[in-house]
Formats: sequence, structure tokens, C-alpha cells
Amino acid sequence: VLLGSGLTVLSQPLMYVKVLVQVGYEPLPPTLGRNIFGRQVYQLPGLFSYAKHIVKVDGRAGLFKGLAPRLCSSAIGTVRPLSGQLFPPDSSFPLQPGARRKESSLEQVLKETSQEMVARSAATLITHPFHVITLRCMVQFIGRETKYSGTLSAFATIYREEGILGFFAGLIPRLLGDILSLWLCNMLAYLINTYALENGVGSAPGSGPRPRFGGIQVLLLLPQVSTMTEMKSYSQAVTGFFASMLTYPFVLVSNLMAVNNCGLAGGLLPYAPTYSSWLDCWSQLHREGNMSRGNSLFLRKVPAGKRYVWE
Repeated sequence: VLLGSGLTVLSQPLMYVKVLVQVGYEPLPPTLGRNIFGRQVYQLPGLFSYAKHIVKVDGRAGLFKGLAPRLCSSAIGTVRPLSGQLFPPDSSFPLQPGARRKESSLEQVLKETSQEMVARSAATLITHPFHVITLRCMVQFIGRETKYSGTLSAFATIYREEGILGFFAGLIPRLLGDILSLWLCNMLAYLINTYALENGVGSAPGSGPRPRFGGIQVLLLLPQVSTMTEMKSYSQAVTGFFASMLTYPFVLVSNLMAVNNCGLAGGLLPYAPTYSSWLDCWSQLHREGNMSRGNSLFLRKVPAGKRYVWE
């Protein structure tokens, strides 16, 4: 919990800027710069320029708006491993050589991914009200509102104005994105680890019969096995990054729906129209070519014909 809270605090300014960019709020005009190929292009302010603007307006403490509800969400989400008590591990899969071992491994991956999906969905469902409050506290920067000034008062405000459903605005695309990202990450990692790394090690030089002395097998390939384990951990990180890139539109749509038409300037025109549903939001962003808005906070080129609001 302490480690998760520390990471949450450190990443708060990054998320703050990201959310404001996702809404379409651009307080600084674009400047003429050069892309990675040396060509002159108009670029939107990056993370550090954006953060400096927030500090100029609200001071350094302004970078941590919405931190309290986000810490609550992080602390509650940390207890997700309790799902292991609801789904005890099944050790009935025998480790047999050849195809049977791969088949059992696949079944195990499917079983564990399904359990993780249930646990992650439950955690998302429980923490989503705090997520909604976090986003609305951040978006208040645009219109300089103080409507959501505290976590408890924010709960009362949402319940009074929107009812129970207000706490779950944007929940469906967030759930779909989490589930899709989880399955993509785990299945891609399984395919890489099973059919690329293990086969590569098995066919590597020196992977034949190992010499024995006195009936005791000498493990000459320990460095190689260690390297394979490290590569498997790297493959998990790479597939996780790849899955998060593919499912980013779900994150964007979820965040926009969480603040849409909630009484804040950032959830109304000219920043965002009133969406009838998350599918309507998705289709409009797709037509505008804004499905990846806010995905990168560095070297942000101004797209031609896209909707941005500069002060």
C-alpha cells in the first residue's frame, strides 16, 4: 500500500496534464519546432511546459489536485490479491514433456487470466467512484470551479445531482479496456514465452544431453536458464505496453464520459459536446481523428483540422 501510494503521488502531475490534454484543453499556443526528421512543424506544449503553466497559475500544490480520491482508489485497488482466496490455485495440471505440457500451460494461462479478469473488474467497479471524482477535481482547472473541493463533499454533490449512476460515468469503456488489455497482454506473453523463447533455448548450441558424473546431472546451462527467465519478464513488460497502446481509446472515452455534461466547463462546449453514450463519444472522436489524444505528452504536433481550444 505504501509503495503504491508513493508511486501514485509521483505520477500525479503526469496524470493531471494527461487528463487536461485528453479533454482538449490547450492553454498555450503552439510553437514552431522540428520533428525527429528535422522538418519544421507546429508543436503543442509538452509535459514540462504544460506543468509549468499549471504551477504559474496554482503553484506547485496545483499539480496535485485530485490526489486524495486517487490515493483512496489506489489503496482499495491494492487489496485485489484477495481474489486468490476466492479462486485457490489449481495444481492438477501435470508437467509432462512435449505437446501435453504446452496444452496444460495454455489451460493454466486461461484459468489464471479469467481469475485475474474477475478480480480486476471487481476492483474497477469498487474504485470507479473515486476515479470519477479524481477526474472532475482535475478538470476544474479549466473553468476555475470549486464544485468538487473535497472527496466527501464530491460524493454528496454527485449523488444529489446525478444519483447513483453518476458515480459510474464512463465505467463500461474502462471495464472493456481493462479486460481487453489483460487478455492481450497475457496471451501475447504466453505465445512469445512458449513458441519463441523456449524453442529458441531448446535449439541453442549446447542444449543437448548434459554430462553426468556419478549419476548427478551437472547443470551447465544455469546462466542460459537465468537469461531466459529475464527475457520472459521483459516480454511481459513489452506485451503490457503494446496492449495499453491498443486499448488507449477505451481509456480516453472513459475519462471523457466521466466528466461529460457534469456542470464543469471542461465537460461542455467548446471542449466537448454532450455525448448521448460512450459509443457516441467513440464515434465522434473517431471521425475527428482524436482517438489517441493525450497518449503522448512529448513532441505533440498540431493535427490539421482537429478541435483544440487555446486561451
